[in-house]
Amino acid sequence: MTSAAPLSHREVLIILCSVLVSLLLAALDQTIVATALPTIAAEYHSVEHLSWVVSVYLLTSTASTPIYGKLSDLYGRRALLTVAIATFVAASVLCAMAQSMAQLIAARALQGVGGGALISLTQATIADVIAPRDRGRYQGYIATVWASASVGGPLLGGFFVDYLSWRWVFWINLPIGLAALIAARIALRKLPVHPVKHKIDYVGALLLVAGVTSLLVVFSSGGAALPWTSPYIIGLGAAGVVLLVLFVVWELRAPEPILPPRLFRNPVVRVANTASFVWSMAFIGGVVFMPLFFQLVAGASASESGLLLMPLTMGVVVGATSSGRFMVKTGRYKAMPLSGLVVSVVIFLYLGQAEAGMSRGLMIACFGILGVGLGLVIPPMLVAVQNAVEKRDLGTATSAVTFFRSMGGSFGVAVLGAIIVGALGYHMNAAAIPGADQLGAQILRDGRGALDALPEPARAQAAAAAARAFQPMFQACAAVCAITFLVVLFLKEIPLRSAQRPTEGGSAT
Repeated sequence: MTSAAPLSHREVLIILCSVLVSLLLAALDQTIVATALPTIAAEYHSVEHLSWVVSVYLLTSTASTPIYGKLSDLYGRRALLTVAIATFVAASVLCAMAQSMAQLIAARALQGVGGGALISLTQATIADVIAPRDRGRYQGYIATVWASASVGGPLLGGFFVDYLSWRWVFWINLPIGLAALIAARIALRKLPVHPVKHKIDYVGALLLVAGVTSLLVVFSSGGAALPWTSPYIIGLGAAGVVLLVLFVVWELRAPEPILPPRLFRNPVVRVANTASFVWSMAFIGGVVFMPLFFQLVAGASASESGLLLMPLTMGVVVGATSSGRFMVKTGRYKAMPLSGLVVSVVIFLYLGQAEAGMSRGLMIACFGILGVGLGLVIPPMLVAVQNAVEKRDLGTATSAVTFFRSMGGSFGVAVLGAIIVGALGYHMNAAAIPGADQLGAQILRDGRGALDALPEPARAQAAAAAARAFQPMFQACAAVCAITFLVVLFLKEIPLRSAQRPTEGGSAT
């Protein structure tokens, strides 16, 4: 097997632009769906299962991500990206045609199987052709994609919900997915393939999915649909813990584990993935419930909540771009996430004191600054891992980062959703509002409309209770970011390489 010929700058740019279309598909799905969640819950009268629209996607994408990483090491990024895009688009059609919450959740599960590769394989492909230190130079391209999704996603989502139908948040994936599919097939033909023999760890994947699903059901149903002391909740929680212990034991003995233990003997990989897991509980979990916060606390419509979400998402783009440029200039990566986490803790604590009637100007400023802080964390964790592993583990290591981010987000959505539901019921009852239990569920289901239909003074009391219900959620996010800060303090800083490690390759697949 001969060494692959170096790619020209023009070829690198063509590959980069083609995979960024896939990244746009994944990024747009994250921002556009969040805006429609309150409307979906209202149509299906199933707010208690709302978090599963996000959680099940994150769960299946989490489980499939390491498998995609191993298969892409064997068959090439191009082949696996094609499969992932096709699966994602087909599932989007099923989501758009869903006639019940159960059907939508099932379709989102399938969509996650495809979505698990869109971000991780894009990042692995970029890592194949661009040296770690130089990746910051291309943050402008990546930031443009996230900026487009950050601006277009909430606006499109709000427009679809207010003037067409929430189903269009899934129909929009068809033209973008087709463009991504064509780009992947044509532009990635020259992408080098470095075949590595792999056996897929299906037993490990099954144990992981079963264990994580059990615990997600516990966090999403405990204290809401069922009491925490319910035998069902206790039994499911115990089963989840046992399954995850079995998963760890299996991974230690499996010939080709889905998450190779040798990777986690590397201190950089171990710390960066732990930080990614914890941080994503606040980032992904918090963002999912932001549109509901805007509607209940700021009195925004669906389209207005999309606009109010833009400062946060644009701030993430600014933070990620700044972090990338810092890494290019200095060759170091630890200072930026530490700074971003300090900012995030401060803003989350401030939002944890927010009351009903908070001005929109102040809200926009807070979420813009919060976005910058959160964005500073994203690139360093990934680049640190890619810089620390061998070439043969690049796909698996990149997928592992995405895996832990997704798993953290899954738990974050479930836990923060349970906090909001519990806090809303508590404050409604504390205010002695007539029919507090039924009213709390109605407010979560119908949003601001349920508040506006109440007579005074019940309306003002219910609005204040709804605002206070989000305070513990933001406080939990602050605590999570503080824990992440402590974890990142232990991150070993290895100067970023300015060239790719030499490796053997072959023709593209």
